[in-house]
Amino acid sequence: PHTDMADFREVFAKAKHIVIITGAGVSAESGVPTFRGAGGFWRKWQAQELATPEAFARNPSRVWEFYHYRREVMLSKHPNPAHIAIAECEKRLSKQGRSVVVITQNIDELHRKAGTKHLLEIHGSLFKTRCTNCGNVAANYKSPICPALAGKGAPDPETEDAVIPVEELPQCEEDGCNGLLRPHVVWFGETLDPDILTEVEKELDICDLCLVVGTSSVVYPAAMFAPQVSARGVPVAEFNMEATPATDRFRFHFSGPCGSTLPPALARHETEIIS
Repeated sequence: PHTDMADFREVFAKAKHIVIITGAGVSAESGVPTFRGAGGFWRKWQAQELATPEAFARNPSRVWEFYHYRREVMLSKHPNPAHIAIAECEKRLSKQGRSVVVITQNIDELHRKAGTKHLLEIHGSLFKTRCTNCGNVAANYKSPICPALAGKGAPDPETEDAVIPVEELPQCEEDGCNGLLRPHVVWFGETLDPDILTEVEKELDICDLCLVVGTSSVVYPAAMFAPQVSARGVPVAEFNMEATPATDRFRFHFSGPCGSTLPPALARHETEIIS
């Protein structure tokens, strides 16, 4: 792949439908813990052991402690220059009749906080809940999410489980339901929402430029999105700390922190007509 920013900028200036696929790397610079890799533990567990339907069925209190901790951490985090560059680019290009859509694997809502409007959150959101009884999905920014979780969720390995009774965990507020709520996120072993996937496919089919930002390109099905675009001859630019298994399939690769590489890549091109 090329590393010439001027070449990329020429392609960017002509693109009408831009898809930006983002992963954990775009949020790392906002101080968001990823729970992947060597240091990725919460207490004694890695995310893969807690973020499953089985773990929730077995121990909903522990899983809620983990997600409560992550929600509370996220409430103190802010979008970084990469999130802001994406949101500003979308706003500017929309005035030129061009579109930007963000397809994110992140559940932290930092793109939303930065002002991105056209956002497909394929793995759900930390700030949405889904009822295990009636299926209702709702936005939820309460802190704490329920009284019993106040002050709970400390990540230290010595911390004892809170063992909160199910009836004190987050409950559905739909009329007379009171079902147990779960985080509205896609857990390991679960499939992505087919409606969102349909929208993703539609965007991938029409895009004439694709950016892959801060993703290791190993989590499926998202890992296939950009190679699929590249296979039909559309330029793909990867912005990441290091090369990934998919790098060789892309036209451009820019290494380094996204907060440094992305703003100049998405800044206004001198040929852009600003009305």
